[in-house]
Amino acid sequence: MKVYLDNCCFNRPYDNQDHLSIKLETEAKLRIQEMIKEKKLLLIWSFMLDYENSANPGTSKRNSIYEWHNYSSAYVSFKEDILQLSQKIADLGFGKKDSIHLSCAITGKSEYFITVDNGILCKNNSMSDIKIIDPISFIRIMEETI
Repeated sequence: MKVYLDNCCFNRPYDNQDHLSIKLETEAKLRIQEMIKEKKLLLIWSFMLDYENSANPGTSKRNSIYEWHNYSSAYVSFKEDILQLSQKIADLGFGKKDSIHLSCAITGKSEYFITVDNGILCKNNSMSDIKIIDPISFIRIMEETI
């Protein structure tokens, strides 16, 4: 199964963990990472993840997130058709960067787009090409299939 984690998801463990919901999302995201390392899930990486991660403050955080490209099974490079698809996705109400991430995930044939971004999650019914889901719900699905 192919998955695409957006930059918000990769950054979740670095967020303030005082709120239970954030802590639970972090734990779920870390479990997803374990499943990627165990090759139970295939990670799709993209030029957009590289771009957004390059703006992360702190070299350690940036490098730690970037290391995940080494675990990816595919890399989605910039292509004109990704921009065309992202414009169609933006027309559904998604932000520009989010639309590019979604376009990369679809181009990489991901089944799931995993995010902690509520702005994306509230539009999850807008997409028919990919399932948009939060890490906790994704883990719940994975536990049901085991």
